[in-house]
Amino acid sequence: MISGGFTIDHLQFLLNGALWTICLSLIAFIGGGVAGGIVALLRISPIRLVRWLAYLYVQVIQGTPLLVLLFVFYFGLSIAGLTLTGLVAASIAMIIYVSAYLGEIWRGCIESVAKTQWEAAECLALSRAQRLRLVILPQAVRIATPPTVGFMVQIVKNTSLASIVGFVELVRAGQLINNSIFQPFLVYLLIALFYLAMCYPLSAWSRKLERRLQYGTRRPPLSA
Repeated sequence: MISGGFTIDHLQFLLNGALWTICLSLIAFIGGGVAGGIVALLRISPIRLVRWLAYLYVQVIQGTPLLVLLFVFYFGLSIAGLTLTGLVAASIAMIIYVSAYLGEIWRGCIESVAKTQWEAAECLALSRAQRLRLVILPQAVRIATPPTVGFMVQIVKNTSLASIVGFVELVRAGQLINNSIFQPFLVYLLIALFYLAMCYPLSAWSRKLERRLQYGTRRPPLSA
């Protein structure tokens, strides 16, 4: 026994919750990344209606709290006769939520590539798809890497909201333990340490990538 009724089994339960937090984060990032890539491409489509619909999607999702999306997919769909597990409901809600934000991040990165790059690629008689794939996207990926890694920290922390639908991730595991031993300070301190262990490496990696990007784009000093 460690302290105040907290045992190694409780610590193991928190660790399992942390693993489910990582699992949900990966599902949200991978699924949201695929959908976000589509959203980003639709946002720069030459077809005005497609751009407008993608813009409307982004505005609606970004203007809707993640908690509301969780309620819709877990409680709302069950009223309509479609019952989803906590993991499935949380995964769908977070994928949709992440797609809107990553889509806008990546759209901004694509549009930040110098217009002259588009013009140079067009001079080579490349189609729009070829210009994107061969010239624009490789440069945009380099620009987008630091903010994307930084956003992963937000994804990890937002998984805590999945506890509201009964999914036993890190926060929900802590709630269950605290309900049995009534040691909130110890339990939530450990939860904070788990989140720090998961998020700090991502934050440090994001800062390192940002510095590397700034160094790579810094112009050399003019010779006298």
